Amino acid sequence: MAGLFYIVRLFIYHIEANERPEQERQILHRQYVIMESRLWNIITVPAMVLTVLAGIAMLYLNPYLLKANWMLVKLGFVAGLLIYHFGCQHVMYQLKHGICRLTSLHLRLWNEVATILLVAIVFVVVLKNALDWIYGIIGLFVFIAVIMAAVKIYKYYRLKK
Repeated sequence: MAGLFYIVRLFIYHIEANERPEQERQILHRQYVIMESRLWNIITVPAMVLTVLAGIAMLYLNPYLLKANWMLVKLGFVAGLLIYHFGCQHVMYQLKHGICRLTSLHLRLWNEVATILLVAIVFVVVLKNALDWIYGIIGLFVFIAVIMAAVKIYKYYRLKK
């Protein structure tokens, strides 16, 4: 998760570096490509592989977990997190080749997707059947609304400077 949180922050800085003068922009571009590549290949991808293998091992050793509704919901969120992971890889490729059309605001919102998925996965596991699913879904949407409002407020104050 740390790798996914940090890689998108690097993407934001990488995009914002495009607003710098040409010489500075080129230097920053090369540096961000190196930083993103190292973070991705040394930390993020190996951590994802180990996490998926540990999850598969857990389900192999405890197959009864697949009968629990909360586990199926959790696996749905984990699948979303894997899609997010590969989406980040695609953005990294685009940035490396200078073809990314996302703005820093888009990436700030994209960064919150990982937060939302993390909270959803943890709450599903911790709460399991303790709460009615309807309340859980309502709570998740409230959390999403709060996160999106925070991003908009941050943008407002950032532009105000």
